[in-house]
Amino acid sequence: MTLVAFHFKKMLAEKKKNAAGKISAKNNVAITDIKEAKLNMGKSSQAGAEVTFQFTVNYEPDLGSIELVGAVVYMGTTEVIKAVMDAWNKDKQVSKDVVEELYNHVLHKCNIQALIMARDMQLPAHIQLPRVKAKE
Repeated sequence: MTLVAFHFKKMLAEKKKNAAGKISAKNNVAITDIKEAKLNMGKSSQAGAEVTFQFTVNYEPDLGSIELVGAVVYMGTTEVIKAVMDAWNKDKQVSKDVVEELYNHVLHKCNIQALIMARDMQLPAHIQLPRVKAKE
């Protein structure tokens, strides 16, 4: 399957109090829905699927949170899209190869956006950023 579009539908950031003491940030990504999508390619139509996701970062102890909701549109053969839709409609499951590609792309986009939102809300980074240490 080929990724053809990515977009955010909702972005929320909340800071409840200033950071103090030991802080932990836990993030999660989940597929919330998959819908069939017909993609118009000139005079022809191509099979596709719109995968809706939710990415969250929760700062503990009750410091704040970031929530991103969006969608990724995939294009593929009719057979592949049908298999994805059948698996989702039956068990709310997606094959390992599709999940791997999807989660890697979503995590790449969402981690960057969450870092920007955390900076703007004066929340700590939710992932470890590289640091330079001078040699002595």
